[in-house]
Amino acid sequence: MDALARYEPIIPEFDAFLEACERHLPTTVRVNSIKATRDRVVDALEAEGIDVYGRDWNSDVLGVATGKPGKTWPYVHGWIHGQEEVSAVPPAILDPQPGEVVWDSCAAPGGKTTQIAAAMDDEGLVVANDDNLGRLSALRANCDRLGVTSAAVTNTDARRATLDPFPGVDAFDRALVDAPCTCEGTVRKNADALEGAGASASRNLAALQSDILERAIELTREGGTVVYSTCTFAPEENEAVVDDALADGDCRLLEFDTGLESSPGITEWNDETYDDSLTKTRRYYPHQNDTGGFFAAKLEVTA
Repeated sequence: MDALARYEPIIPEFDAFLEACERHLPTTVRVNSIKATRDRVVDALEAEGIDVYGRDWNSDVLGVATGKPGKTWPYVHGWIHGQEEVSAVPPAILDPQPGEVVWDSCAAPGGKTTQIAAAMDDEGLVVANDDNLGRLSALRANCDRLGVTSAAVTNTDARRATLDPFPGVDAFDRALVDAPCTCEGTVRKNADALEGAGASASRNLAALQSDILERAIELTREGGTVVYSTCTFAPEENEAVVDDALADGDCRLLEFDTGLESSPGITEWNDETYDDSLTKTRRYYPHQNDTGGFFAAKLEVTA
């Protein structure tokens, strides 16, 4: 946990945070409303002898008393998708609507893509992009298993993405940038997550993250929504990246509330200061909701 020590000045109840990072992560699944209702899923899981408990902030997120939800009947038939609870936050913030055109810039393996499609009642277009060809098979497989028909899978560098493959689409209504990151927030399920983590690794990734976010803003219509998220605690990859986007003047931060306990984004880190509006971003720490760690920002495109 030494790699996390640098965050002590910004994380409330730091000892509780460290203790939570060392605990086992509860298993959660997301109900796939394209194929099943919450009640049908609960009945099916309980019929297999699996205890199920709800999560107050999102009725489609369920805790399950099994470490292998992928071996259950509801999973095989596409009624549920194994998804860490806080990972369901960015699509919920994005709030996509039926009939819209939405870009998931870094989509594989597809948990958030399929959540977006379900929120849209599988109506409209979800452009699910990933630059890693080897991960596209998992993305396609999850879309197929979950019955998603509104997704178009693309394989391109998100920094250079265009709308050319989609004649008639002038801009995206919404875009999700769940950016590649140092993944510190996944330490509860991946003991190796902190290997190589640190300020240097975060700074190296920040340029890539900024470029993808900039492209998402460029491709989204005026008045449209862009959500930026990571599963890391590093300000270099979180507030600093959003601050760079704000400096370009083509977007503004929006407030949001998911119902989960969280902390506001920071406006100072080491020798850096960020725009005061960064307090509208949210930091989700493991000890607050017994989840992994996440960061999320909701932006409105203004030009």
